[in-house]
Amino acid sequence: MTTESLPLLWAKSSYSNNGGTCVEWSPAHACATGAVPVRDSKTPSGPILILPAAAFASFVAGVKSGKLGTP
Repeated sequence: MTTESLPLLWAKSSYSNNGGTCVEWSPAHACATGAVPVRDSKTPSGPILILPAAAFASFVAGVKSGKLGTP
């Protein structure tokens, strides 16, 4: 799966501390394809991971619940 079919408009979490570095995702691409592009905001020209929407939703739920915090 590629990200070439749509322009990628990136969004950050509202928890990113006033634009701090975090994971970014492309909601428009996710809605159009069911696949979620994800990248590290510190390296915008770096690699992009393409995740199935269900996997990304599980990741977000884990973060929100605190299950993916630091030990």
